Amino acid sequence: MTQIKQARAGVITPEMKVVARKEQMEVEQLAERVARGTVVIPANTRHKGLDPRGIGEGLTVKVNANIGTSSDHVAPEEELEKLRVSIEAGADSVMDLSTGGDMDEIRRSVLKASSVPIGTVPIYQAVVETVERDGGLVHMTVDDIFEVIERQALDGVDFITVHCGLTRGALEMLRAQGRVTDIVSRGGSFLTTWMLHHDRENPLYEHYDRLLAIAKKYDVTLSLGDGLRPGCLADATDRAQIHELMVLGHLTQAAWAEDVQVMIEGPGHVPLDQIEANVILQKRLCHNAPFYVLGPLVTDVATGYDHVACAIGGALAGWVGADFLCYVTPAEHLCLPSVEDVREGVVVTKIAAHAADIARGNPAALERDRRMAQARKNLDWETQMGLAIDPEKARRYRAANPPAEEDVCTMCGKYCAIKQVREYFGTS
Repeated sequence: MTQIKQARAGVITPEMKVVARKEQMEVEQLAERVARGTVVIPANTRHKGLDPRGIGEGLTVKVNANIGTSSDHVAPEEELEKLRVSIEAGADSVMDLSTGGDMDEIRRSVLKASSVPIGTVPIYQAVVETVERDGGLVHMTVDDIFEVIERQALDGVDFITVHCGLTRGALEMLRAQGRVTDIVSRGGSFLTTWMLHHDRENPLYEHYDRLLAIAKKYDVTLSLGDGLRPGCLADATDRAQIHELMVLGHLTQAAWAEDVQVMIEGPGHVPLDQIEANVILQKRLCHNAPFYVLGPLVTDVATGYDHVACAIGGALAGWVGADFLCYVTPAEHLCLPSVEDVREGVVVTKIAAHAADIARGNPAALERDRRMAQARKNLDWETQMGLAIDPEKARRYRAANPPAEEDVCTMCGKYCAIKQVREYFGTS
């Protein structure tokens, strides 16, 4: 049975107990939110060794990292190292977005090595396999799509991105209004090409009941994707984006009726002044289902530093109600990220999530910062390192710049402000 079905039946699952303990909340309160669909626990019944996470109402803001091969770069061992680094840096989940090499073998090795929930975008594999077999994605059949979805679910994938809200009506709205960047979602572009060629409805929308049956069988959480997310600030919060969101609201209720867990994916590129409105719209139109946002990036010109633009938008989005932040790395819009890019992407997004948790009044987040402040007052460097979001980098900086006096740093040295006045003010 799915987590939501068990919660509705009054059953407290082992996964709920683990999540409640992590979140420092009563398990009955958590189960009530799972039952309503405002919290999801992505936990495929076939993913062995999973350390579950909860995403949604009243929980800490979570962070996802993306890894995966491309058609230009296939190095499975490197992707496993990215997985390891992601988890070490604090990612709450990882998505395998591979489009090159033996995708089944890569995914299975990632699942075997991962203690955190693993997500995928099944349409990627369905398209790649069709192109390799038949020479073009337009030859992909509905059965091809659902065979890949079930194959991935059987392997143990915990959540899947499925662009079910990209309908013919949404495409007509997009065509009529026009956009600067049109469609930037890879999955969205695949489905759009197929729909236009065959003059047919999106198979993930038309055959949604088939998708729900697979998700229910394995307890795969559906991450209802934003195939029409804005790819630049000029396209943010337009009619096509909101049309898709409205469809996702309807599909959310249909999933809940079948005891399937759902979260909603959001933009994208959004200026600061529109982020709160985007979160409010999603929560209202999608019945407070958990909201999973890519950034959002608050400027289009931070190339090479898009992880910073992402963290700025993510902190604000998390503060006003987003539940799940997908990281962006410094390599975004440029190339496949390196292992170090992945680490940096996770760290800056963890900072954004933590800042949001503080603004939301999360007691554990507030206490962590209070303890850091006390350690700084006490010139307790070891405690400072332990509380840092990236202890490795903090230790590296301090080791590379040793002070003349051990209890200070080289910024102020013997003129350390805290050291000079702490006798007067005390250390407690």
